[in-house]
Amino acid sequence: MVGRCSLAKGAKEVKKEESIPAGDLKRDLGLLDAVGVGLGAVIGAGIFVVTGVAAGVAGPAFLIGLFIAGIAATCNGLSSAQLAATYPQSGGTYEYGYQVLNPWLGFSAGWMFLASKLSAGGVVAIGFGTYLAALIPGVNPKIAAICAAVFLMLANYYGIKKAGKLNLLIVGITLCSLLYFIIAGLPAFDSARLQPFAPEGWGGIAQASALLFFAFTGYARIATLGEEVRNPKKTIPRAIMITLLSSVLLYAAVALVAVGGVGAEVLSSTRSPLGAAASTFRLPGILLIIGVGATTAMLGVLLSQLLGISRMMFAMARRKDLPAVLERVHPEHKVPHMGILLSGAIIILLSIFGTLEFIVSAASFTILLYYSIANLAAMRMRKEDKLYTDLIPVTGLITCLAMAVSLELRTILSGISLLVLGLLLRLLMQRLYNSKTR
Repeated sequence: MVGRCSLAKGAKEVKKEESIPAGDLKRDLGLLDAVGVGLGAVIGAGIFVVTGVAAGVAGPAFLIGLFIAGIAATCNGLSSAQLAATYPQSGGTYEYGYQVLNPWLGFSAGWMFLASKLSAGGVVAIGFGTYLAALIPGVNPKIAAICAAVFLMLANYYGIKKAGKLNLLIVGITLCSLLYFIIAGLPAFDSARLQPFAPEGWGGIAQASALLFFAFTGYARIATLGEEVRNPKKTIPRAIMITLLSSVLLYAAVALVAVGGVGAEVLSSTRSPLGAAASTFRLPGILLIIGVGATTAMLGVLLSQLLGISRMMFAMARRKDLPAVLERVHPEHKVPHMGILLSGAIIILLSIFGTLEFIVSAASFTILLYYSIANLAAMRMRKEDKLYTDLIPVTGLITCLAMAVSLELRTILSGISLLVLGLLLRLLMQRLYNSKTR
């Protein structure tokens, strides 16, 4: 009886939350813009750095791990796509958790997203400064990181259309640099460098696939901007799938050329595997072009993070899970300007004083929890709203949970601690809000 009452109360709370208005954000992003946001989030440090780490744990067989990671990401992507088609609002999985599952699970997704992406934003900003300093001697990495955060914050502030165009420019430069890398590396490809193919067996391949999965997870940034996409029911699912398919193919082509050009051992021995491979290629300017591509990739990730964080803050403030000031929409630019300013300010502070290691170490766990909730929500959707068979979210959920338990114990405990902290914060926020409305 108590269980039935609890379920009824939860269902009533979710139904009540569904009536919240969509807000005043402007639908200015088309299919190309949405794909650009996804690619900007996915084609970042992963392709320039993680390929070397994956080669170290699996040898050339990390290419198989890449496709396994792509399949897992596709299952998660399809779950997010059908949810976004039915609930095209800001907040992504935070919103789906609220409307389909339970407000507490929705909050968990939103909280984990904010914690991991804000901390990662500081890391990415510092990474951009480091790459730029390598390109232009004499540049101070910290000052470059701060300038990048300020510039991108202003680009966000003055409208989603301007931010979308800037993002397309940044992503275009990154893609051109990677295509040049592929063309430059083809003459140096030697299949003999793919042997021994799997020195660490299936264990190494599984570990590589887990590492590479995290490189694909940025596609969900498209769903987080649900209220700013034109014709979201068609555009968001298409954009997610185009982003994932093109990203997997690009990662595979780059990785194959790199390992065939210098071998897995060389890739795994450096923090800049593509740079190491490019140094052996003969086309002119290849090292400079790869350096520019790596720099713009970091800039693109930072821009997409500012977009996603500010919209998540907006969605959570609208449901009273964050202070109401973050719900404000700029009357002229039609963007959640207070969320943009706050997220930019936090990233700037992290660039100056350093990232919070506790949160950074929990990032892998928080991402997997976020996608687990998305898959659960896809499984619980009404039958008439589902676009795909339940096998898709079930597979996505199983892969997320399998990767979660494979993480280091310290990472898991950090993630759980961060979640508990967030739930306590929500409880406090709810009590404060209820006391004011009495």
